[in-house]
Amino acid sequence: MFRLSQYLHALKDNDTSKPPVPKRKPGGPVVIWNLIRRCNLTCKHCYATSADRDFPGELSTRQVFEVMGNLKTFGVPVLILSGGEPLMRPDIFDISHRAKDMGFYVGLSSNGTLIDENNIDDIVKVGYNYVGISIDGMRETHDNFRRKQGSFDAALRGVRLCHDAGIKVGLRFTLTQDNKQDLPALLQLMDEEKVDKFYLSHLNYAGRGNKNRRDDLHHRMTREAMDLLFDTCWQDVQSSRRREFVTGNNDADGVYLLLWVRENMPEHAERLEKMLLRWGGNASGVNISNIDNLGNVHPDTMWWDYTIGNVKQRPFSEIWMDTSDPLMAGLKMQSRPVEGRCASCNYRNICGGNTRTRAWQLSGNFWAEDPGCYLDNDEIGIDTDQQRLKLTPWSRRSTKTIASPAC
Repeated sequence: MFRLSQYLHALKDNDTSKPPVPKRKPGGPVVIWNLIRRCNLTCKHCYATSADRDFPGELSTRQVFEVMGNLKTFGVPVLILSGGEPLMRPDIFDISHRAKDMGFYVGLSSNGTLIDENNIDDIVKVGYNYVGISIDGMRETHDNFRRKQGSFDAALRGVRLCHDAGIKVGLRFTLTQDNKQDLPALLQLMDEEKVDKFYLSHLNYAGRGNKNRRDDLHHRMTREAMDLLFDTCWQDVQSSRRREFVTGNNDADGVYLLLWVRENMPEHAERLEKMLLRWGGNASGVNISNIDNLGNVHPDTMWWDYTIGNVKQRPFSEIWMDTSDPLMAGLKMQSRPVEGRCASCNYRNICGGNTRTRAWQLSGNFWAEDPGCYLDNDEIGIDTDQQRLKLTPWSRRSTKTIASPAC
């Protein structure tokens, strides 16, 4: 996860007497836990391919509690309870209360449609540190993605109920070619509804390789969206608003922010680069982990096709530290053994080689170059033969502004 607001606020404060925040090294990783695969929706881009039916083999309440005990002992600081739709687990509040009592930071990741007047008091009593509600666009777009009419209004009701109850609530948006036009309106909605946080998730896109990368429609869309997010966040920072903007699933965002700062406020670029180097980019297999509904452990939520163990058979702590698996061994290396343009990139120490699952899905090679990187060769300092070049001052490509949809 790339915490855009954190970096831009640090630049505005510009307190050079304080060093940039050092890279966090928690005792254990953040655990995103898909407690249930069942969901009341059948969304087009669901990585869990959920459905409204029971899935056999899911962890019982007792098994969940046992795993939580191991996670706490191991030093896991954060549990994000997800699904499917986690509110469809009959014991979700029992699990949530236990997690809070054990001292975890507990987030709830929901589609929002099941948050209503009948359970908002139960949600409040848990004391979730954060509730993230998935939104795929404005009403028509969202309902189309979610394949259910009325799902937008139901999700927005959930947002409002959480906000009115004093719960920190955020919108979670996965950017695609089919909903990019709604991003400006969603940012406006965030403002109107006084939402605390906006999370933009990149689709795990495989692209078409290096040729015509600059003309690739997905890469152009990504750049335009990030430009808009940077501008929006910077306006917030300048007006001393403390809303959060974060992105996920494409660690090139950190490099793109550095290039953006070099162009727009070059006096801050050196300080930002130091902070980004401490961040270090992709944290899959290190500071981010995933447990699915069956107890399978994955390097993160985008690795559901790759399992490194199961908590029914071995403690999570043993699974996570076992580097006999070649993927986990490479992910935990100080400098990952990436290849191609990623190996030659001048900014690999910032992005960490980006999201390895895209390379694996496209080529079968964990360490191949990331086809989802939307930066041009000249921006990352390599030539067409992937040899390093001396970097020159960067000028942002002219981009067409994402049009706001008609309301």
